[in-house]
Amino acid sequence: MKYLRILYVQVIIGIIAGVIVGWLFPGFSPTAKIISDTFINMIRMMIAPIIFFTMVSGVAGAGSMKKVGRVGVKALVYFEVVTTFALIIGLVVANLIKPGSGVQAGAGSTTQVKDISTQASQINWGEFISHIVPSNIVDAFAKGDILQVLFFSLLFAVGLKWLGPAGNSLLVNFEKINKVLFNVLKIIMRVSPIGAFGGMAYTIGKFGFGTLAVLGKLMLSFYVTGLLFIFVVLNLICAYYKISLWRLLGYLKEELLIVLGASSSEAALPSLMQKLTDAGCQKDVVGLVVPTGYSFNLDGTTIYLSMSIIFMAQVYGVNLSLGQELTVIGILLLTSKGAAGVTGSGFVVLASTLAVIKVVPIEGLALLIGVDRFMSEGRAIINVIGNSIATVIIAKSENEIDMVTYNRVVNKREVHS
Repeated sequence: MKYLRILYVQVIIGIIAGVIVGWLFPGFSPTAKIISDTFINMIRMMIAPIIFFTMVSGVAGAGSMKKVGRVGVKALVYFEVVTTFALIIGLVVANLIKPGSGVQAGAGSTTQVKDISTQASQINWGEFISHIVPSNIVDAFAKGDILQVLFFSLLFAVGLKWLGPAGNSLLVNFEKINKVLFNVLKIIMRVSPIGAFGGMAYTIGKFGFGTLAVLGKLMLSFYVTGLLFIFVVLNLICAYYKISLWRLLGYLKEELLIVLGASSSEAALPSLMQKLTDAGCQKDVVGLVVPTGYSFNLDGTTIYLSMSIIFMAQVYGVNLSLGQELTVIGILLLTSKGAAGVTGSGFVVLASTLAVIKVVPIEGLALLIGVDRFMSEGRAIINVIGNSIATVIIAKSENEIDMVTYNRVVNKREVHS
């Protein structure tokens, strides 16, 4: 019975119960959605303040702007390289397995395609950079715009640092507030099994298992690709930096299970930042890399996007040339960043990319609507794993991680000098 007190065991029970309830009582799905949305909202209300206070106390307390700039550039380069690998592996596997072969173009509903296309046409990718600068910081916090909050946090940290010793009292208070916020987060995480139950019950109850029969090959291809990316690409990166991928995944098992239940990587963001800080990563590195990664390092979403385009091309019998597939890679490297923070951004990016290449019919999105929810869990989990590894790797490359603490907390062993 003592195992029932462990949070990740409770989350597993919640997920299993959600699958059973959603399967046997599909009419419960509206109530389950309310439960899931309430939990995710509880998490979301913590994201902006935790990013702000973590970033400010980290940079103003110990860091320098020169280091912040170096870490930021290094993170962006890392993100771009790794997401490029994710795109390529998605394209290669989709071309080999051919998940769209034999699927009828009229298998899905077209009711949402028009709205998605309209939303995609309204996005001006040239305005993405200017959007990072908030016109109203209160509005940025209210909306939970991660990049805008991060931008303001950096400016605030610089202003506080320029105060010198006069700013120490405010910095101490910020660090205390940060500790309070993480205590609040601990309270919220206690109800995560209920949130995971609601998320899974809604998914199964609303969409059922029927769509899996039609698009099961695409789902299987996606999850196989995700596993290849994690245990080959990311594992090789970890091995190069002498980091155990398995140990890190074990350390973050609660966050990964919560993401699985909630189908949202945001559900793990605050707790992930706390876990990585507790593992010895410096606060300023965690505060910069993790939130930025949630916009620029979405490996799971990138794999999904590349595979979905090839899938739709196969459904409609469109043979993309190597040059066209390279064009798809180039476009996705831009559009996948530009839609960060947009609700349903996966479909929006697909629609905008299809509109640019003008080779695959945009109506193919209808095929993905029903099965998308079953793939969102995989996307979110890969995104969280990718950002966790990125943070540890960048922290280690900057000598901004206490390896004694990391080995004690993550690897469960003491290190003797």
